[in-house]
Amino acid sequence: MTDRDATVEDFRRIYDRFTAVISRYNCGNWCAPLNNGEPVCCTTKQAIPIVQKNEWKLLQERTDMWSRFKPYDKTSKQIVKDLHKDCLAIECRGARHCERDNRTMACRAFPFFPYLTRSGDFVGLAYYWTFEDRCWMISHLELVERDFVQEFVAAYESLFESDAGEYEAYKTYSATARRTFSRFKRPIPLIGREGGFYKIMPKTGEMRPAPRSEVAPLGPYRTERTYRAAVKDAGGTLPDGFAWPG
Repeated sequence: MTDRDATVEDFRRIYDRFTAVISRYNCGNWCAPLNNGEPVCCTTKQAIPIVQKNEWKLLQERTDMWSRFKPYDKTSKQIVKDLHKDCLAIECRGARHCERDNRTMACRAFPFFPYLTRSGDFVGLAYYWTFEDRCWMISHLELVERDFVQEFVAAYESLFESDAGEYEAYKTYSATARRTFSRFKRPIPLIGREGGFYKIMPKTGEMRPAPRSEVAPLGPYRTERTYRAAVKDAGGTLPDGFAWPG
């Protein structure tokens, strides 16, 4: 790792190598009926993309899809206010106008972040737990593609090699995950960097193999019945060609 920030060229290389789809399923089709027709990760009402200034420079070179985010309430104003000086909040034109090659790194990785142990080892993919009740992919970790995992790991290894600040930020965030799941009184679900499912015991940080059955679907995605009921209550429409994964 170096003391410098990741450059425009660093992000360009990462973009070129991090293109794999997360799943053979279009996961946005599953959460959109519960979110006014928009995938959860594609609307700033749910998730505000944050980029480094050099990543923003790269995006400005490549596309006009992105613009600076304009806070719309007290919470979003606080998010922008609390950003590190080297970061920006941005927004796109929405899922219907997505240019996949011009997604941010945060978009490509969502809903996952690189999990680092107390000693700083990058051991796998953990998810942003605040989206447990909304993100369909979090409830179906078994459907995450192996190519995605490999490219995710390579992308963040490259980022950490270029930018020690990003490494330290995710090490700190992983510690926050351990404290949070300790309060939840449950392990942190993890996809290992070589594949397979694990659980992190939050109090000790121990990493143990875990059968997929231990990571149960959450919120409206628990069963086909709960999903159908949630879509009906939200006034949504089931995805085209609806068939419950199984």
